Amino acid sequence: MKIGGVMFFTADSMQPADLARAMEDRGFESLWVPEHTHVPQTRLSEYPGGGPLPRPYYEIYDPFIALNTAAAVTTTLKIGTGIALLVQRDPIVTAKMVSSLDQVSKGRFLFGVGNGWNRDEIENHGTVFATRHKLARERIEAMMKIWTSDEPSYDGEFVKFGPMSQWPKPFQKPYPPVIVGGAYPHAARRAIRYGNGWIPRSDRLEDAGIGVVIKQFRDMATEAGRDPASLPITIFRVPDEIPKLRYCQEIGIDRVVFSLPAEKADTILPILDRWAAVKRDLGV
Repeated sequence: MKIGGVMFFTADSMQPADLARAMEDRGFESLWVPEHTHVPQTRLSEYPGGGPLPRPYYEIYDPFIALNTAAAVTTTLKIGTGIALLVQRDPIVTAKMVSSLDQVSKGRFLFGVGNGWNRDEIENHGTVFATRHKLARERIEAMMKIWTSDEPSYDGEFVKFGPMSQWPKPFQKPYPPVIVGGAYPHAARRAIRYGNGWIPRSDRLEDAGIGVVIKQFRDMATEAGRDPASLPITIFRVPDEIPKLRYCQEIGIDRVVFSLPAEKADTILPILDRWAAVKRDLGV
């Protein structure tokens, strides 16, 4: 089981290059960065965590810029969007950003994707909230065409373009893993339909039980004709509790990702050291 960390980078937090080096030095597998382009002052959608949005939601760096910085100072650490909001991104531009970052990192990019919950933010980008899931699927399908074809085209309800050329193609073949974030069962179905993995959050698996939900996901994949082994599971926001993490190992979780606060190095480094000790205890 691999272990990574996720952080909201801001101008006042530990910076991407410094954190990436510290994580690679401690043997962690991956660094992930969330995405919010902005946060409107209106609020049509409640924050899933309850109460007002934490300030880093307003201040977070663009994930691709942060990850490029991290990739430039490391050699083995994988870098991932956790998650990129595709309903707010042009697919042609994003396809080039993904393939470029995958090339400069020599195949270390993990493309975590999601469809978002903040209606105000999403609609500011001209996306209709009610149809965002189909829009996201079409944008992913269109990007896959761009990455794998010399003359890609796409003709969907929301995404349309005729034959075109775009290089570079991704370093990873056929493209970086598209890992779909979100809760069971809806995001799980999307992961099975067009993804190369699934990212649920630990706290949202607890009610039904992690083992129960993971079995349901794998059964769902089998029923859809997908090999569950082709859909590795990454659990975000895991606690540093050895019994729970050992259980994740036992049920075949591919990766767990712990959360880091948007703070300076004097706060972050002791957390990394604690997780490095956890990693040693788990034997990973």
